[in-house]
Amino acid sequence: MKTPYSRTILLPALLLTIFSITGCSKTSSTPASSVSLPSVSTSNIIVNLTSTTAQSGGIVTFAGNGIITKNGVCYSSSNKTPTTADNKTSDSVSTAGTTETTFTGPMSGLIPNTVYYLRAYATNSAGTTYGSVIQFTTPGSLSAVTAAVTTFAGNGTAGYLDATGLSAQFNNPQGVAVDNRGDVYVSDSYNSSIREITPAGSVTTVAGNQVIGYTDGQSATAQFYGPAGSAFDAQGNLYVADLGNNVIRKITPSGVVSTYAGTGIAGYYDGAATSASKTGSTDILAQFNSPQGVAVDASGNVYVADRGNNTIRKITTGGRVTTIAGTKAQGFIDGTGTAAAFTNPAGVAVDAQGNVYVADEGNSALRKITTANVVTTIAGSPTESYLLNYPSAITIDKQGNLYIIDAEARLLEFNTSNILYGLAGKPNVSGFVNGSGTSALFSYPQGIAIDAIGNIYIADQYNNCIRKVVVTWVP
Repeated sequence: MKTPYSRTILLPALLLTIFSITGCSKTSSTPASSVSLPSVSTSNIIVNLTSTTAQSGGIVTFAGNGIITKNGVCYSSSNKTPTTADNKTSDSVSTAGTTETTFTGPMSGLIPNTVYYLRAYATNSAGTTYGSVIQFTTPGSLSAVTAAVTTFAGNGTAGYLDATGLSAQFNNPQGVAVDNRGDVYVSDSYNSSIREITPAGSVTTVAGNQVIGYTDGQSATAQFYGPAGSAFDAQGNLYVADLGNNVIRKITPSGVVSTYAGTGIAGYYDGAATSASKTGSTDILAQFNSPQGVAVDASGNVYVADRGNNTIRKITTGGRVTTIAGTKAQGFIDGTGTAAAFTNPAGVAVDAQGNVYVADEGNSALRKITTANVVTTIAGSPTESYLLNYPSAITIDKQGNLYIIDAEARLLEFNTSNILYGLAGKPNVSGFVNGSGTSALFSYPQGIAIDAIGNIYIADQYNNCIRKVVVTWVP
């Protein structure tokens, strides 16, 4: 059997730090003749917040042609412009010249249900510089979050077997979606098939036949080539990013597979989704290039992370494909529509208001696209030490909290208060271990979905299985 289309990315060993950055303001002292004050920015993200602990940090963007001797964050519940005379974290560093240095520090002894003011600082021989002030509020009783990871189906061995639970086999699964009954659908990439797992763990094949190809029709004879991300609409239709065929496929509840958009040829055109939706002989058929992620809004519009074209595309219910953000060239630019730039976007999710969130994998960033197609970065960047390390997929719950998996084999939650929680997985450690928090291990997770009651499902690609995560907030 042929080897399906596969992707490779660099997996650098980066520590869990933070950061989408705010600007800076300076407090001056008399500089040495050859040394100027450093420049520092404050992260706008709080990590792993509880009622008494938290983490935050920033980045030294310029060392002032000197040596940074101390950096960290200072914080206070009473001083709205905290200084190093208040509470602070402190790192002894030796950063010279113009080297950018990202840092993070733990805060402890916080008071529950209290507003805190925080800013980053950096010190060299010329003095201390402070970043902009942010604020956060500690919860009244929350002390911990647990995420229990189990294996839902599959046993770590690559293969193809319809069975129950650990007896079933998958081969490099890359996508998951959950329907309104709680059934989990798996894009079993190297088996070129779509599999279904019931809540009881029974695995069956719903489309595809293990043969790489590009054939529409009834589920048993339909063919795929490296299917990746998938998503359901309100009517129960499943949309699949058929990555190797450069198209978006649709599977009806009765099992009929069709091409929803694309020609099967890698390219970049906006236009009619298929021949049936052309408005005339001169109408162009839309093309995609290695589409990886899909999401569906409440109106039935389909959004595509068109990885190879570095763009986010929209397929309307009327059968038109447009580019809502990005340009074919790689980049990292916030802006409106095609003035924005992405690098290998891998996953998309859409909230109840129609905002689209993008796992911008190549930029190690989380981006947001409004309904007016305005793109902003809400976490991460390609030039810092990141809170996100090559995020590969994203999903959203009913409250608007985002759940992300990344190349460090971690499951992360980014909530509506700009607080990041590391739920499961150990940074830069791969493995196949069930458990809670950092005791659980994944290996190159590539797909994520959440059901109506908050259970999270992950396509654990290199472990050839589907993992289930139950998150519990512990007071």
